[in-house]
Amino acid sequence: MGLIEVEAVDEAVRIVRLNRPERLNAMSIDLSVELDDALAEVGRDNTCRVVILTGTGRAFCSGLDLKDYGIIPNIDGLSVHRIASRSMRIYSQLTKRLRDIPQPVIAAVNGPAYGGGMCLALGTDLRIAGTSAEFNATGIVNGLTSTEMGVGWLLPRLIGSANSNDLLLTGRRIDADEALRMGLVSRVVPDDELVAEARSMADRMVGYSHYGLEMTKQALWTELEIASLDAAIEFEDRNQLMAGFTDNLPEAIRAFDHGRTPVYTDDPRRDLFEQPD
Repeated sequence: MGLIEVEAVDEAVRIVRLNRPERLNAMSIDLSVELDDALAEVGRDNTCRVVILTGTGRAFCSGLDLKDYGIIPNIDGLSVHRIASRSMRIYSQLTKRLRDIPQPVIAAVNGPAYGGGMCLALGTDLRIAGTSAEFNATGIVNGLTSTEMGVGWLLPRLIGSANSNDLLLTGRRIDADEALRMGLVSRVVPDDELVAEARSMADRMVGYSHYGLEMTKQALWTELEIASLDAAIEFEDRNQLMAGFTDNLPEAIRAFDHGRTPVYTDDPRRDLFEQPD
């Protein structure tokens, strides 16, 4: 059994589990490489529409494994500095991988999400927590920095600088309820309902347009880096116009008129190009 498990719960939803429960799913080099590979493979799966990321056992991810962090592959001929740089990149690139795959990713945070584990959750598109969830910026506690894996860029944008600075500078732990108050997570549910809640969210999302899901995810990430409202509106207008050239909106109207659930295929809208008799 590998350090990462991928479960196809149905055609459209994949559950990716960190599977190192004896170490509270701590991030070793091997686990991080496997996770990156698994996410890349899921990203290439054109039938998959939503991904759920969670941990096996009683933790989401306890951060970097300080006792058994492993060795990066292909180090022959590298200096110590180059090995260190590549090691850091193995962890930090996970944030980019979560952003770059086309499917929205839901983090179902069970138990501790410390250090890199918190950063991993921040790299996802949606975060929900079980009642046992705890968040903590471990780097500052361990004599390092709290800003890793893009957290110094992501966290203030998610919860504001006051709450972000509080977490990153003090290294204190917050529970699920405080994470909800801060806006770090959007829902808190009992631990034994956590994956079911994530599944319910995913099942609702897969009923929407595949194109619409992908474009919304891309827009939300891209607009974090757009500096003006005018530029954001121009960007959104073009995405919405492209969606308008599909048959999705007419299908929504037909479904509403007939009292049924719409079925979105993203097929081209033909009525816009038909010539009147």
